[in-house]
Amino acid sequence: MRREAAAMSMSVEQPLWRALTAYRALTAVYAVAIALVARDSYERPQVTFGYLAVLLVWTLTTLPRFTGAARCTRPFLAVDTGLALAGILLTPLADGAGRHAADGPTLPSIWTAGAVLACALKGGWRWAAAASTLVGAANLAQRGEASPNTLHNVLLVWVAAIAIGYVVEVARASERTLARALEIQAATRERERLARDIHDGVLQVLAMVQRRGAAVGGEAAELGRLAGEQEAALRRLITQGPVPEPRTAPGPDTVPEDDTRPQDLMALLGRHADARVTLSGPGTPVELAPHAARETAAAVGAALDNVRTHVGPGARAWVLVEDEPDQVLVSVRDEGPGIPEGRLAEAAEEGRLGVAQSIQGRLRDLGGTAELVSVPGQGTEVELTVPKQDEGGGEAATGRRHPAQAGEGTQ
Repeated sequence: MRREAAAMSMSVEQPLWRALTAYRALTAVYAVAIALVARDSYERPQVTFGYLAVLLVWTLTTLPRFTGAARCTRPFLAVDTGLALAGILLTPLADGAGRHAADGPTLPSIWTAGAVLACALKGGWRWAAAASTLVGAANLAQRGEASPNTLHNVLLVWVAAIAIGYVVEVARASERTLARALEIQAATRERERLARDIHDGVLQVLAMVQRRGAAVGGEAAELGRLAGEQEAALRRLITQGPVPEPRTAPGPDTVPEDDTRPQDLMALLGRHADARVTLSGPGTPVELAPHAARETAAAVGAALDNVRTHVGPGARAWVLVEDEPDQVLVSVRDEGPGIPEGRLAEAAEEGRLGVAQSIQGRLRDLGGTAELVSVPGQGTEVELTVPKQDEGGGEAATGRRHPAQAGEGTQ
């Protein structure tokens, strides 16, 4: 997401505005240089150099305006284009019938194109067409005739300005589409993350209250019914509705965040080991990046919660950890009846996201995989593949998957 945000912060228009700023400064100096070289040929040099003095001062003082579209307001561009038109129309008065009749340059010369391109960058191809049409009409008027050279220059400016204006409009539309796509992607990721947290805590408690209340009866049954209604409503919210900014409180598995050194996955998983859960792994620490270690431990915790929920509170489970050079393999196996075919898809449709979000979603965000192997009558196994990070900070490619051993009743 950092690279995506950096890409969005740099608009495609900014290089064009910077290029236009340099173009205006250089062409203003170029127009003055042409006039100085041909100063003896002007019939009214006071008109020539008076106009060019205004043009040069205007160009230099307005350079900060061309840092972006926001500062180039419509009145400002109208004055800028008017200055270009005035220079074109003053050319016959300053130049007489000499170079003017021989298709010589106008007083602003190619500086005029900068005014037209500014309109294109600000308002797109329609503004570009209007500005270039005015400039073309002024050129034809000051020439008095449509010579091939004049028509060629007018057409070149007209086509170039419209093309640039169209490209700018397309770029703006693409940026808006990309920004919207990134917003949707960020909202989806946040919804999945919140769904995992809710499933690991609130939904599990509500489901337990519903079951216990129904078993006890009486007033407790009514409490269980209300808990069931709230559970269903909450499942609909996390799967369909907009998600507010989460405010999650630390739970028993919360580990202080430390992104400067790896964490031992075996130490985090050790909290789940008891008389019913057997943890096996290397005799040495299994180090992962802090976020990866926490998310992997949370996925294992979600799998064990599902064992207790769907197999029974006294069900046995086995957690096996294997540390390989480029990845860590974790399997959670139970002794339950297995998962009926199609049950996971049905659970996802009902909003039960234990597998889809709390387990598979976490591993997907880490660049890993979470697979379920279920054999009827022989239990279910959850296989987690967590990539390590190489020295350059990137995720290493995942290699082989841990072979299935038997399964768990995860839903």
